[in-house]
Amino acid sequence: MIRSEHLTKHYRKKLAVNDLSFKVETGKVTGFLGPNGAGKSTTMRLMLGLDNGSGKTLFDDKPLHSYARPSQVIGILLEAKAFHPTRTARQHLRILADAGGIHLKRVDEVLDEVGLTDVAKKAPGKFSLGMSQRLGIAAALLGKPKYLMLDEPANGLDPEGIAWLREFLKNYADRGNGVFVSSHLLSEMSQMADNVVVIGRGKLIADTSMAELIKNSGHSGVLVRSPKASALERALHGTKAEVHKVPGGLRVAGLSTDEIGKLAFETGVPVYELSQQQASLEEAFLELTAGSEEFATKEVKK
Repeated sequence: MIRSEHLTKHYRKKLAVNDLSFKVETGKVTGFLGPNGAGKSTTMRLMLGLDNGSGKTLFDDKPLHSYARPSQVIGILLEAKAFHPTRTARQHLRILADAGGIHLKRVDEVLDEVGLTDVAKKAPGKFSLGMSQRLGIAAALLGKPKYLMLDEPANGLDPEGIAWLREFLKNYADRGNGVFVSSHLLSEMSQMADNVVVIGRGKLIADTSMAELIKNSGHSGVLVRSPKASALERALHGTKAEVHKVPGGLRVAGLSTDEIGKLAFETGVPVYELSQQQASLEEAFLELTAGSEEFATKEVKK
């Protein structure tokens, strides 16, 4: 796995990354989330040794600089437009392959893999953002790396491209590799990621599985509708449950539908509805990061 420990970065008086420690496991896609300005890109650069700071990141228990061919350990996409604009897409990848000691036949393999074979002889300076992202992903794949680190790779992709990226990264992880990917497209991340690391103002907020993150959200629980909701609420206060009044009934966390149904039966409370409610990733994310936004907007009055 990739293990980052106590990553810290100051920009003069500003603490951009604050003692971050987390892991990226093989066989899984790990999503990296945080509000704008949270320090995600800086964290990735620290992990790769591209920024000065403190702390360390180990790739299978070794620092990246100790590997003779780091491009075969981790493939990276930090900037979609990181290429010479007048070279062709194939020339760009051939130069990277030659620098990394990678056989040149790999260039055409990755161009085909990301769907750029038809434009391989064109200069990427006039590529759309989506096509530039695909070229950046191709560059990351050149060395057949064990790990991928992608910063906002879905930016500029059309719906077909986003669907392709989602399935590609899931399949890449399923083959025993590790994927670390940031994105603001929370609906896509909820379908893609197995684990999630959430930061705010450079500080760790969560490092857990996607399932646990959503399960522990205050928006998850069991919805109960009853004409005697107050009586059921009093009975629930004697249990481990957390009870919240919501429009139309109660939201109960900490008990299963079976346990709530049994309690309602024992106390003689009729129940009209008893259904499991799951928070969306957006609800869980906004709940976790409330107050940690670097650039907060005013609430729109209705």
